[in-house]
Amino acid sequence: MNFDYPATVRFRCIKCGICCGDTKEKTRHVLLLKTEAEQIAEATSQPIPKFAEKIETRAPYVYEMKKTVEDGKCVFLENNRCTIYQLRPLICRFYPFELKTAHGGKYKFLFTEECLGINKGKTLSEAYFKKMFRLAYANHRQTADSDRSRVQ
Repeated sequence: MNFDYPATVRFRCIKCGICCGDTKEKTRHVLLLKTEAEQIAEATSQPIPKFAEKIETRAPYVYEMKKTVEDGKCVFLENNRCTIYQLRPLICRFYPFELKTAHGGKYKFLFTEECLGINKGKTLSEAYFKKMFRLAYANHRQTADSDRSRVQ
């Protein structure tokens, strides 16, 4: 695991819901891996097209979560609470952080200050970022393995 992380950042989710929808400054794109969309479909008894649109240009992501017309919020957000929290996509689990590829195969965790929970709560440990890194690796590896098995 070769990554940099913001060693002094503090974070605590304040359940404001800003991460779950569009703002004046930003249009949200909640991207889904195929396996994530399938798990949500099974758990909610909804076909994938009811809550996500197929996308072609953001591999390994193949779907984008739909939003409500009224306020541009995720279709699974109700009263600032995620109704699929235990199944929320990787991109949601990471917010307000993002994992980018840096030089020489090293990775770097970045964060957005638009999140109202940044600089609240406790300083996040290296162990927190290791856990997130392993989660990203596992989810992307599962997607790659699934893709390989379909080709064979």
